[in-house]
Amino acid sequence: MTRRNIDPLSLDETIDEEKEENDVEKMSVSVWEHQALAQIPVKVLRGHTDAITSCHFCFDDTKVLTSSHDKTAALWDTESGAALLVFERGHLSNISECALIPDKKRLITASWDQTLNAWDLETGKIIWTAVQGGLLTSCSVSGDGKYVVSSSDLENAICLTSADTGERLFHIKDHHKSTITRCRFDPQSQHVASVSEDRTIKLWDLVSTQTTLSINSTHTNVISDCCFTANGRYLCTASWDKTLQLWDVQTGTFRSHGGLTLSKGHDGSVSSCTFSEDASVLVSGAYDRTVAVWDMEALCKTLELKGHVDWVTDVAISADKKWVASASKDTTVRLWNIEHSEEIPCVIETRKAQGMGYRILKCEECGKAFSICRLENSDLVTKCVFCRLKTATRSHLQPPPLLSMN
Repeated sequence: MTRRNIDPLSLDETIDEEKEENDVEKMSVSVWEHQALAQIPVKVLRGHTDAITSCHFCFDDTKVLTSSHDKTAALWDTESGAALLVFERGHLSNISECALIPDKKRLITASWDQTLNAWDLETGKIIWTAVQGGLLTSCSVSGDGKYVVSSSDLENAICLTSADTGERLFHIKDHHKSTITRCRFDPQSQHVASVSEDRTIKLWDLVSTQTTLSINSTHTNVISDCCFTANGRYLCTASWDKTLQLWDVQTGTFRSHGGLTLSKGHDGSVSSCTFSEDASVLVSGAYDRTVAVWDMEALCKTLELKGHVDWVTDVAISADKKWVASASKDTTVRLWNIEHSEEIPCVIETRKAQGMGYRILKCEECGKAFSICRLENSDLVTKCVFCRLKTATRSHLQPPPLLSMN
């Protein structure tokens, strides 16, 4: 790891050796890169030399963590855009994803070199390395900081590892029928969700050590990513079929109605998705080089962010919902300030269309989304017009009185 004279946690670190400091200067400081009259201010973080694979806000949104195919991970200051720490010389191949254990001040990196590394954020040393076999496609840390889950293309497996020691606890082979693209702990650290090129979604329970839920999605192409709401009730999946789907994994309503589809957000394969902490906003990134911001109450896209010149590979949103981060194959991370996006004309028009009378509900019978006038009582109108028409038959009408012949 290469260090700068700024500690991401205390900001009072002294300068290390000048030789190491010169190395980190290669990770350049970002500048605002938008026109004077731009509606969305943008900072661009430059320094990685290959595609960036993941990005995360951390340390109360004051830092951004990234990983890259250039075999490094980096910690950036969101205010200055400076690269504070660069984690390097720990992997022999691309880093597919990284995750942070804030309480333990540790960084986890998963790589195509078949290893997981745990790094100490203060000393920069690798605490442990876990050889897992197969190209590692994803990793996630449990909310309590005890476990790391990773996915491998060898035997389409997921592996549960101790975050403290790197000891393998469970290895579940043939968990999917094809390559696992993403694995995620739920916020309660009780389940691991995984999605795959086989278009299925699975939940693996840590207590029973069994797969407790398996969903054959209606996605028509590879499922590339998944994310939970903070309460663990909803799981969102992103797919190469250009759509996202919402799944109520706690009540299981999808068993009769399927997932709720969010479409018309991207013109290309959707690569990534993430919820805001209050689940009011969903952010997605795609291979069409755009980032979409969704209003989850209205279930519609309110904002499209353009600027990357290659695939968007990952997205993140700050806890206060003022910033969106997007990672790209173009080797940059863009920080979008959406704090005042509600004042943008196109967003105002979208809000106006919603406010002029329509709310989006989910039909209790077929599970599809439908709109009703805001003046209508949603407690009374629970089905879409097609399901209502289907049940409103002529048999409900009283027969006409018989004519008297007298």
